Amino acid sequence: MSAPDARAFPLADAATTQQILDLVQQASHLRQLKKGANEATKTLNRGISEFIVMAADAEPIEIVLHLPLLCEDKNVPYVFVPSKVALGRACGVSRPVVSASVTSNDASQLKEQIYQLKDKIERLLI
Repeated sequence: MSAPDARAFPLADAATTQQILDLVQQASHLRQLKKGANEATKTLNRGISEFIVMAADAEPIEIVLHLPLLCEDKNVPYVFVPSKVALGRACGVSRPVVSASVTSNDASQLKEQIYQLKDKIERLLI
């Protein structure tokens, strides 16, 4: 596997990646997850995205590089994880996933975990 692209910033460390993928998996079970660059873009435009997770090994990386710009416009935290295969597994599909969006739901039992992880992701951006 080649080194992740330098444009994939901020890249989560191993512990944070595991925490992100666990939350993505829980969000997937609760139908609070949109998979793929196009659906992530839609959630950002509709204002229902809590945060965006992207794969640093997306090939070519340009297919997800519009998302950080959109996230900054919409004030939504974003983070890169090293593997699209691991992200796909966490999303509950057998294919690699280059980006995913955890969506908001006021009645969700994940609200507290999402809030804590959003805070951690925002600290990575500084």
